[in-house]
Amino acid sequence: MTTSKISGSARRHRTMSVATVLTVTMVLTGCGGGEGGAEGGEESGPIRIAALYPTSGSLALLGEESWRGANIAAQQINEAGGINGREVELVQADVPDVNGATSEARRLLDGEGLELAIGTYSSSLALAASEVYARGGGTYAELGAISEEYNDRGYENVWRINPSAGNFAEVQIEFISEFVAPELGIGLDEVEVLLVHEDSSYGSSVVRSVETLAAEAGITNIEYAPYNAKSTDLSSTVLGIEQADPDVVIAVSYASDAILLARQMEENGVVVPAFIGTGGGHALSSFGETLGAAADYVFNVDFPQYAINPEATPGLEEFVTMYEEEYGESPASGHSLANFMGANVVFDILEQTGGDTSAEAFGEAAAAYTAEEGTTATGWGVGFNDAGQNTLATTYVMQWRDGTLETVYPELVATIEPQLATEGQ
Repeated sequence: MTTSKISGSARRHRTMSVATVLTVTMVLTGCGGGEGGAEGGEESGPIRIAALYPTSGSLALLGEESWRGANIAAQQINEAGGINGREVELVQADVPDVNGATSEARRLLDGEGLELAIGTYSSSLALAASEVYARGGGTYAELGAISEEYNDRGYENVWRINPSAGNFAEVQIEFISEFVAPELGIGLDEVEVLLVHEDSSYGSSVVRSVETLAAEAGITNIEYAPYNAKSTDLSSTVLGIEQADPDVVIAVSYASDAILLARQMEENGVVVPAFIGTGGGHALSSFGETLGAAADYVFNVDFPQYAINPEATPGLEEFVTMYEEEYGESPASGHSLANFMGANVVFDILEQTGGDTSAEAFGEAAAAYTAEEGTTATGWGVGFNDAGQNTLATTYVMQWRDGTLETVYPELVATIEPQLATEGQ
């Protein structure tokens, strides 16, 4: 692996133009390893990193999927010799709710002495766990949660490698502007949008971003339909969609509520030309498997999925092979891929620190870390801004077609062309 040299004076607030560009072979495939131990060669034991994911409870489906990606990354780097000759040990903690995320973060940071943590998938959990680490002098690297609030709290030792909610909204508005409105033959000021969202920090964060960006684009006809993700009946929400008769639904859902909403829409014959999910449950393979034809023509803006142009995502096919060998099934969603890529970025940064997981060492190395777009298994680049957000991570538009979540936008990564839903399809 070829890596950059990190100046001891590097800090988060340095401009990225002075950061050395890395050759990111390890990020592509999870390969790594180096010679020697930590700084000064004194450390020889494993590099222990806290890994907080919800693997039980209502968030377990995507929480487990996210954990699997990070776990594969750790296994592969260890097979390749570890980081500076030291194995990576991910100390997994199940964090099914906010209280669990807070208490486990405290245990791992204060009790176990784990200075560096990764996770988490859910925005609510990420906010809670990272708060503990930030206030306690540790470092938190988020690989999956998207809440804008995560990077807006002024913490210098909080990082995020995946896209934020704002990017989801940017791509959704861009897709409506460049494809949906022209396909419908109407102007943006005529497009009617209904925001159907679960009402936690995840859904609320996406809605705030959509509101701002839609207004900037000239989309002003917006209505709202919030709901509780734990609801067992969304018929009132479906009725609201039918009555609003929107051109576009932008939906923010977890796993079970995404399926329930789509099923009840089908049962009531409610068709929206452009139903656009925001990651979450609309990305799960179980969404297509459970709903069958009812999933067809549902769009989803999300992390990279697997029906995608492989030339734009080098290393993706190798990841899928590793996943299937480890778990005996295909990946359930792109969350595992995002966490695989993100974990490897963390490992590569640790390669620069000599295995030092302290906030100061990690921060210096992370501030100077860059990777070009189109050189990783997700297709993302890496370049952190002053708030610790990777500005080169982005989402794509996928669409369920015949049981497969095909990438349809942008053209660079697309496998097929997008198509609006019509009654009778």
